[in-house]
Amino acid sequence: MKTYLTLFFLEICLLLIGCMSTVRAQPTRRYTAEIEKRIKQVEQNLCTWMQIDGRPNWTLAERMRFYNVKGVSIAVIHNYQIEWAKGYGWADTTDKRPVSENTLFQAASISKSLNAIGCLKLVQNQQVALDKDINQYLKRWKFPYDSLAHRKVITLGNLLSHTAGLSVHGFAGYTDKEPRPSLLQVLDGLPPANSPAVRLMAEPGTTMEYSGGGTTLTQLLVEDVTQKTYAQYMQTEVLNPLGMVHSTFAQPPAVKLQHELATGYRYDGKPIGSLFHIYPEQAAAGLWTTPTDIATFVLEMQLSLQGKSSKVLSPKMTRRMLTPYLPRYDVALGTFIFMREGKEAAYFQHTGLNEGFSSVYYGSVEGGNGVVIMCNSDNFGLIRELVNSVASIYTWKDFYNPVVKKEIKVASATTDAYIGSYTWSEAPDQTITVYKQGEKLLYHNSTSRNTWEMHFTDDTTFFLYELPQNEYTFSRDANGSIDGIQGQREDQEWKLSKIK
Repeated sequence: MKTYLTLFFLEICLLLIGCMSTVRAQPTRRYTAEIEKRIKQVEQNLCTWMQIDGRPNWTLAERMRFYNVKGVSIAVIHNYQIEWAKGYGWADTTDKRPVSENTLFQAASISKSLNAIGCLKLVQNQQVALDKDINQYLKRWKFPYDSLAHRKVITLGNLLSHTAGLSVHGFAGYTDKEPRPSLLQVLDGLPPANSPAVRLMAEPGTTMEYSGGGTTLTQLLVEDVTQKTYAQYMQTEVLNPLGMVHSTFAQPPAVKLQHELATGYRYDGKPIGSLFHIYPEQAAAGLWTTPTDIATFVLEMQLSLQGKSSKVLSPKMTRRMLTPYLPRYDVALGTFIFMREGKEAAYFQHTGLNEGFSSVYYGSVEGGNGVVIMCNSDNFGLIRELVNSVASIYTWKDFYNPVVKKEIKVASATTDAYIGSYTWSEAPDQTITVYKQGEKLLYHNSTSRNTWEMHFTDDTTFFLYELPQNEYTFSRDANGSIDGIQGQREDQEWKLSKIK
C-alpha cells in the first residue's frame, strides 16, 4: 500500500508539473489585464448544478486530475468577438506534446452542425429542397422504404433534425489497423462496417430519434448532388468561407497535419488502442478542428442572425437552421436549442463524443456570448463544469442558476449502516455500491465510469455533487434497519432495495 500511494503521489506531481509546463510552452498571446483576470476566474470556478455553502469551487487543474483528462482546449466568445483561446495539458502524453490553441481535436457530433450548413447551402442554391423525398437526389443508392413509413417520405429536413425515424444512434469508428467500409457499406450495415444498417424505426416526421445514421445519408446526398467528395465540398464551400483554417473533414487527416492532432484517451486516462479512430461517417463524426475554428462558426451564426454577415448562409437561412423543426422538440437543423423553462434567453448548441474525444459549443441567440470546449478524453464531466464556469464568470442570461445546499457532517456510526449494495427490482443486474474510503462515503453505479462522494443535508438525505438535480434518502424497515434508498430527480421518484 505504501508503494502504491508513493507512486500515486508521484504521478499526481508529474501531472501537475506537466500542466504548468504546458501553459508555459504555449505560444505567447497577449491579452488585456481585464481579459487575463477573467481567464483566471474561469480556471478557478468550475462548478456543477449546485454549490455547497461555504465551499470554494474547483480549479481546472483539480478537475482534469479528477476526470483523468489529459488535455483540454477552450475558446470564449464575448460581445460578438472571440475574446480568448487557450490550451491546457497534453495533446499526447507519450511525446510530451502540449495542447495549444492550434491543436486539432475530433469534433465528433459537432460535425453535424457544420454538415447542416453545407446541406443548407445546397437548399439556398436551389440544388435540393428541405421537404422533398431524399431519393430524388440520391444516385448511387436509394433508401429502402418499408411499411413503417406509412407512405411518408424522408426529407433532408427530417435528416438534419433527427425526425426521419431512422436507426443507428452513433458510430464507433475504426483503428488504423482495421479495414474501413465504404459509405454504402455503412448505410447497409455490410462488412467491414461495425454498425447496423440504417433503416426505419418509426414513421418519418412524427418523432425525434437521434440518428447519426440519418446524418450519414446526408453525406451521400451531398456527394451525389455536387459530384465531389464530401471532404472536398465541405472544405471549399463551408470551412474555407467561414475562415476555419485549422479544420478538415478528411478521414484520416493528411499526413502533414499529424503533429497537430491530439491523441485520444479513454475516460480513465488509458489509450484507446490507436492514436485516434477513423470515421468514414464524416458528416456525423468526422470533423477535425480547434475550439477557435468552431467559435468562428458560432460567431458567424450569431452575426448572420443579426443580419451582419452571410459568408455561407443568408440571415434568412441561418434563422431557419436555428428554428426547432418540430414544435415539441428542441432540435433544429444540425443543432439543438437550449432554453430554460420560463426563461427568455436561448442558446444553440451541440455536444460531441467520439472514442477518446469529447466536445461542446454554446452560442447565445442574442448578446454575442459563447464557449467551445474540446478534450482528448471521452469523459464528459469536465466539460459540463467548464461551461458552468464560463457562463457564471461572463454572467450569461438565464443559463447558470445553481442550487445552494448546506452540508452537514454525519456521525461515522450512522453512515456505517449505509454501507452495502442496492439494486432496482426493474433492473437487478444494475447495482449501486455504497462504501467508505477514509472518512468519505462513496456511491458507485455499476454502469457508471465514475464514483461519487455522498454529501448529506441531514442524517439520511444526501446528494451527489456532480450529478444534476438529484436528492436521495436512506429508508428503514419496520425494525429500523436500512432497507433501501429513495431517489428523486425533478418529478421522477424511484427506490433501490438493499441486497446486502
